[in-house]
Amino acid sequence: MKRVILILMIFFLSVGLVYGKDYEVAKKAGDLTVQIKIDRNPPIAGQNKMEVGIQDVKGKAVTDAVVAVEYIMPAMPGMPAMNYKAKTVLKGVRYLATLDFSMSGPWTVNIKILRGGKTQAVKINVDVK
Repeated sequence: MKRVILILMIFFLSVGLVYGKDYEVAKKAGDLTVQIKIDRNPPIAGQNKMEVGIQDVKGKAVTDAVVAVEYIMPAMPGMPAMNYKAKTVLKGVRYLATLDFSMSGPWTVNIKILRGGKTQAVKINVDVK
């Protein structure tokens, strides 16, 4: 009986570790490093919280940028493309946004960073469940 309980505990702990991690990705945008984190992995239809951290070439956090987030589902047969924008708010050294995916499927998230008169951009693709 103890062995069965031990096996079940290991199973549930491992499942929790697999599904408990956030969606994280780092990308380059010109001379900036952009770290993107979504609170669910995979993201789900509905609200998902996103954090964007930006670092310059020296590794210093960038907090003087204007960050715009747009997320798009391309057109499909019988359905037009869906385009949404999310407002970002700077909190500490991270830009926070809430993405409200209207349905499951493939989405593209575009992050545009305006700093010093220059615009840099990164794009990620997510499969929303």
